[in-house]
Amino acid sequence: MRIGMIGLGRMGGNMARRLMKAGHQVVVYDVSPGAREALAKDGATESGSLAELVKKLADAPRAIWVMLPAGSATGQTVTELAGLLEPGDILIDGGNSFYKDDIARAKKLAEKDIRYVDCGTSGGVWGSERGYCMMIGGPKEAVDFLDPIFAALAPGCGDIPRTPGRKQDDPRAERGYIHAGPSGAGHFVKMVHNGIEYGLMQAYAEGFEILRNKNAHDLPEDERFALNLPDIAEVWRRGSVVSSWLLDLGAAALAKDADLDSFSGYVQDSGEGRWTVEAAIEESVPATVLSAALYARFRSRQTHGFAEKLLSAMRFGFGGHVEGQEPVDPAPKGATPRQPAG
Repeated sequence: MRIGMIGLGRMGGNMARRLMKAGHQVVVYDVSPGAREALAKDGATESGSLAELVKKLADAPRAIWVMLPAGSATGQTVTELAGLLEPGDILIDGGNSFYKDDIARAKKLAEKDIRYVDCGTSGGVWGSERGYCMMIGGPKEAVDFLDPIFAALAPGCGDIPRTPGRKQDDPRAERGYIHAGPSGAGHFVKMVHNGIEYGLMQAYAEGFEILRNKNAHDLPEDERFALNLPDIAEVWRRGSVVSSWLLDLGAAALAKDADLDSFSGYVQDSGEGRWTVEAAIEESVPATVLSAALYARFRSRQTHGFAEKLLSAMRFGFGGHVEGQEPVDPAPKGATPRQPAG
């Protein structure tokens, strides 16, 4: 299959490479000439503009995947592509857009018979090897047409045991991707996924800080334990009920530096945690853990403890997130997220 990929950053470039390894033809565009040239060396067809990319996707219907930061960059790109595409073409947003923006864009594009698919994508910088978990929203016929693309990007069944008693309603779920529902549903599911991620990471971070402080001088001497955090993280990875990929990343960071001195503990949030809490408020769901995890990230920008350093280490491990460099001022619900000033 032939597909366009716009945005060749931490995830977009690796996704393009994974698609090419599976035999798909990829036409790429990025504002950075170096990023375009790197993909061209790996076998992609380079484009110098959005118009050129559309032109090089000659066969109808065209399929174009936008992998840009949520907000103005994605919105401007979708608007420009809307003027270049033709009826029947498919536009996929694989970033972390706000689901209400997806609903509005889908309606606008439908006026031109352009089909819009929102794809919440998880996998971070490891996705090129591990594959990407995808939560997809949009019209069924468009999602079905794109199935070879999703199947190539997904991790597949791998060696994960089947869930006992699970009904085989949709075999795609076992392969790492689902059609979650209509426009907006994919990014809504991914939004809640990231909200849960906040809570899980916060639990690990607080737990390891409690372990670390057990050797504090203000405790009675016979109650002080000089605990080995790398060893504890490692043993928890081996058969413990709290084992997870996030714990794997934390263990790797602690093994490299038990004090995590290379991390400041200034922890950003990229929007989805806030939107998840907003959705909980709209639905009157008491999301106490997720809300507290979000507020902990706000606090980290004022005081940085060991827990915040471990949060930063895990974020860097799965997504390459550099401290202090993601958007921190998402817009209110129903609007396009703003970028931070300065």
